[in-house]
Order: sequence, then C-alpha cells, then structure tokens
Amino acid sequence: MKEKEVQITTTSPKGQVVIPQEIRQQMKIQSGTKFAVYGRGDTIIFKKVELPTVKDFEKLAKFGRAFAKKKKITEKDVLEND
Repeated sequence: MKEKEVQITTTSPKGQVVIPQEIRQQMKIQSGTKFAVYGRGDTIIFKKVELPTVKDFEKLAKFGRAFAKKKKITEKDVLEND
C-alpha cells in the first residue's frame, strides 16, 4: 500500500471503526493500542498514544536526581517550596 492511498472503512452498529489491516501493520497498531481522538466538523483524527513504562519513569527520576545534585537542590529545598 502506498502511504498516501486512501482506504474506506465503515462503522459497526456499536460505533466501532475498523482500521484497515495494511494501515495497522504499517503503524504497528495491535489490540489494546490507545488513541487520543479529536473530532471537528466532518473530520475525526486518531493519534496513537504511547503510555510511558516504569522504565521511562525510572529514567526520568534518575535524570531529576542528577539535575538536583548538580544544582545543589536538596529535599529540604523542594519541601520548603511546596
């Protein structure tokens, strides 16, 4: 399938929409994939949402600790500004 090729789909009686298989494969969409949905006028936009993992949060926390250490920010400093 060419990337710009338009495909047609239909809603089910429950309002469900089937994303064509070629597009699901191209975008690596699997069962349970989350989407943000926006609708305006006659346009609906689906944006695939990647939820952060525990590993992502651990990486962010590690960065925050290193940043605080470099800037000499203590836990007391943080609690005082709460």
